This record gives sequence, structure tokens and C-alpha cells, in this order.
Amino acid sequence: MSLAILYSRALSGIEAPLVTVETHLSNGLPSFTIVGLPETEVKESKDRVRAALQNGRFKFPTQRITVNLAPADLPKESGRFDLPIALGILAATGQIPANKLDQYEWVGELSLSGELRPIHGALAMTYGASRSGRNFVLPQHNAAEASLVREACVYPATSLLQICAHLTGHELLQPHTIPAETTFSQANSNYHPDLTEVKGQVHAKRALEIAAAGGHSLLMIGPPGTGKSMLAERLPGILPTMTEQEALESAAMQSLANGYFDVANWKHRPFRSPHHTASAVAMVGGGSIPRPGEISLAMHGVLFLDELPEFDRRVLEVLREPLESGQITISRATRQANFPARFQLIAAMNPCPCGYLGHYGGKCRCTPDQIARYRGKISGPLLDRIDMQIEVPAVPKKDLLQQETGESSRIIRARVEAARQYQLVRQNGTNAGLRVHEIDHHCQLDEQGKQLLERAFSRLNISARAYHRILKLARTIADLARSEQINSGHIAEAIQYRRLDRN
Repeated sequence: MSLAILYSRALSGIEAPLVTVETHLSNGLPSFTIVGLPETEVKESKDRVRAALQNGRFKFPTQRITVNLAPADLPKESGRFDLPIALGILAATGQIPANKLDQYEWVGELSLSGELRPIHGALAMTYGASRSGRNFVLPQHNAAEASLVREACVYPATSLLQICAHLTGHELLQPHTIPAETTFSQANSNYHPDLTEVKGQVHAKRALEIAAAGGHSLLMIGPPGTGKSMLAERLPGILPTMTEQEALESAAMQSLANGYFDVANWKHRPFRSPHHTASAVAMVGGGSIPRPGEISLAMHGVLFLDELPEFDRRVLEVLREPLESGQITISRATRQANFPARFQLIAAMNPCPCGYLGHYGGKCRCTPDQIARYRGKISGPLLDRIDMQIEVPAVPKKDLLQQETGESSRIIRARVEAARQYQLVRQNGTNAGLRVHEIDHHCQLDEQGKQLLERAFSRLNISARAYHRILKLARTIADLARSEQINSGHIAEAIQYRRLDRN
């Protein structure tokens, strides 16, 4: 047989399109050609495959070898095609049987000795293979994360020789099974810091609970040392438990960016806190071969931006579209990649450049112009997209000295999960994600609530977007109170969480 056909997977954003690896041998001067838009690392597989076959005591053909990676218009990158190319050559020369090759999809980078090295994006590729109905063969190092796709049949291998022994029937590979969830997953309340460690700040804790219940974004404004960062770090601990699909999407992002996913973090909400010197590419993703950025790595978790005005304004502006759409599209000259960006934004800032405006006994010496320039670093359109804007004042001495602690994250999380369940039953999503027509349907107000909101709309001069976000906040507050209808009390509380609108 001079032609062998195998299946593998490429990566395009979060997707893993099918790649057909066709290997053909023909007469002529010995040569080895790979076609199908391969990147440099794919072209270099010729030398790796040659050495791996020779060191495995296989015969390398002295013929014209042509390897086609179809579809031809899809860019191919990384060394993951080494394994299917090597198997294609062995099948085309009759050194291994070819009757079972179409039952599997193959990925793996070969060392010169024939050992299999780990690959990037194993989760995304395994998910694609499971939908095709074929088994998936990949390096042993990636087996644990790949087996998180429960409907997939994953066969880990350590070397080319081991795979050849499986195909010839001498020593069969064993499918990898996912360990019991209880052996590597912990509850969020045990994995993340507890809210009892934050003294005082009852108002901020209430805002954090509402943000968690409805998936709302939150901006905290206050002087240094008031607990803004502590509050943000404890938000993942009160968020609801991740569903299987949410955990899989979040793990796939980690796998794409880091090359692997640690199964010990399964179903743990990610918490990303980039430094304020981060670039726009680091935030949204990019590169010649697009990779996910911080907003995608915070998938179904929290993106915390501390010292918000210190970020470059162009970096902050790139958050505007993902906050609305929940995805980011990265366009390059030769390719386009889509990454999901369904994250919860939590930000913190000082009230002025020195941080002490209105606090700590009048220590602030900033001029009005300095304060205006400082706050002007955050554009109005971005602020308009942040659901909640609250003040986190200095903690009174009596609160710091008291021994009593507030409610634990576990208790608050129970209320959050109950409110989130109401939302899933009612509209199959969070309140923060309600569309305009859904707001009209699910955010019905009583007469007093309508009058209060009309007065707020005229006095605060709020935008239509802010008006809708107040309604979403009120809907979440009503859900926490287990109220079907939104009343004036819910509206009043929602309005007070729009501090910058009042300014």
C-alpha cells in the first residue's frame, strides 16, 4: 500500500478542526515533502520523524514521500502532527497494519528516540474527537486533562513503539479513565480565602454577594488599606459551583495558554489579577499564532484589575466589547481566531492620585485638576459598562479590634447559589446577561418602583445602558430576597450601587 490516511486535529482559537493526514509513496529520487500550509515547526517534523523511525529499528523508505495535511487552507502549527506522519509512513510501507487507523485520531510530538512529548490544547482536541466518534491517542502527559471530556475514549501512549505494538495486537493500549471527582476537587469555600477574614465593610460584602448572585461587574473605590483586594480575592469563594460544561471550557483555556491543565484545579473558579503594566495583547490575547489573553483565562471566573487608573487607557478600552459580547475575535493577516471571554470583572481604584481624598483626617493634598486627570483615565463608556460602583471607606478602629467575624463564605455562597438557581430556571442564564427584550419580560416593576426609577433617570442623567443595568441589579436583589416582583426597595438599593452616576 503506497497511500495511508490518518486523522488528527489542528487548533484555531478554541476550536479544533479535523485534519486529514495523507501519506503517499512514489518512485523517484528520495525526498520528503509536507504540504498543506505547514508552519516551520511542522516542516521540521521531517527530521524528527526520520530519526524516530530509524531509532525504533523501522525501515525508512528511500522513495519520494509526500504528506498532505488537509484542508490545505488551514494553517498547521506545532509538532503535534509528528505521530500521524510517522504512522502514515509505516502504514504506507506495510510495516504496520492500516485497517484500524481510521478508528483513531492521533496527536503527539516525537523525540528523536521515538518518545512522545506533551502537546498544547489537548482538551479542545479531545472534545472534537469525541464528537467525531473516534478514539483519541495522545501523549501520556496529556492524558489526565484529556480524560476530563467524559464522553471521549482516550488512549495515552509513551512512545511510537508502544503505539505500533497496539496496532499489531502485541500489547494493547489501555483507555485512560478520569479519577473520581472527590479525589482531586475541593469546594470553592475551602480552596479560596474566606470572607470572615475581612473586618467590617458590611456594605461592600453585600455588594459582593449581589455581584456573585447575578454575575455583575463591580468597581470598588476607596483609600489604601480598606480591604478592596481582600474582598476581590474572596469573590470566587462565594460563586456557585461550576457546571461540567463551564469547568470544561475554563480548563480548555488554561490548556491552550499553558500547554496543560492541572486536574487538581478542576471546577475551581479562575482568579486572574494581571499587573497594571500588562499590554493590550496580554489582556485580550494575540500573537502571530493567536493565544488566549487574561480575559479568556478568566473564563467563568474573576478578572481583577487592581489600581484601575494605572492601566494604560488603550488596554482598558479593549475590555469594552468583551464585556458586552462575551467573546473576543483576534484578526491577523493570515488567520482569525475566536476566544470566549465570559468573565466577571472586579476592579479597584483610589479616589485620587495620593489615595486619601476624604479619608484619614484630610491627608489628601491633590488639586482638583489632578483628581480630574486621574479619574479621566477611565473613560465614560467603560464605566457605563460596569454594573456596580461602590465606595469602600476606611475601616473604623472599633471594627478592626472586634473579635466577632461576619458571615462565612459558605453561608453567603448558599444564598448566591439559590438566587442563581432562580435565574437559571427563569431565563437559563445570569441576570447580568439579560438582553433588552428579556429585561422587559423579567424585570417587571410595581408602581412605586417605576416612579422611583423615573426620578433617578431624570436627576442622575443616566444613560439607557445604565438604566438597564439598574434593572438587572434590582432583579438580582429581588432574587436574593426570593421576590418574584421588583419593588421600590430593590430599585433604591440598585441605584445606590451606581456611585459614579450620582457624581
